[in-house]
Amino acid sequence: MSWLAVWVCAVGLLAQKVAGAFVPRRWVRDERVRGVLVLLPVALFAALTLTQVAGGPAGLVADLRLVGLAVAAVCLLLRAPFLVVVVAAAAATALCRLVL
Repeated sequence: MSWLAVWVCAVGLLAQKVAGAFVPRRWVRDERVRGVLVLLPVALFAALTLTQVAGGPAGLVADLRLVGLAVAAVCLLLRAPFLVVVVAAAAATALCRLVL
């Protein structure tokens, strides 16, 4: 991922956040709109995470980082604290790299 893309995303998200302060309340009264607005940052973060884990110079790459992502997903499903999620994912990836 190039630094230009990072800066474009950062500026775009900042602009979105600032614009949100000026949105009339009547536009966000509908529950469906409110639900989308609440889940939008989660979807963007998930897409960024998957892009960083499975992305490579030539497209999608399946390597041992996916093991760490899977372990992190399981830890999150078990409602583990954030530090436990990070350490478990890093340990699983490191162990797989050591063994394979």
